[in-house]
Amino acid sequence: MPKEYSRKSRINIQLQRELTGLIRDELTDPRVSNVTVTRVDSSPDMRNASVFISVMGEDERIPEAAKVLNHASGRLRFGLGRRLKLRHIPALHFVGDMQLVQATRVSQVIREAIRSDEGNARNRDGEDNSEA
Repeated sequence: MPKEYSRKSRINIQLQRELTGLIRDELTDPRVSNVTVTRVDSSPDMRNASVFISVMGEDERIPEAAKVLNHASGRLRFGLGRRLKLRHIPALHFVGDMQLVQATRVSQVIREAIRSDEGNARNRDGEDNSEA
């Protein structure tokens, strides 16, 4: 019977959990405050990992935070080596998670369209009542 989750999935989840703690506890740079690790995607050989990040409420800070975290990736990788029992700790590559930014924009466009439709419906109802 196959396992419910693959080894890669389990390692990605563990990397995400540990990186969140390391960034919060060991990095003091204010440019990485409020950074959230949204997901981790390891390569099949587990030598490289793309770490997707988001900054709570400040989408314009994502590229700068990714740059700072890429600069600190050696320190974070060392911290992972102390916490995890893996033969190879993957090289970390931090990337801004633009899916959240795009989802927020789509949600905002939908809300504006709904407000516009409600306004148009009220205007139509007002015109219908004045004609009667």
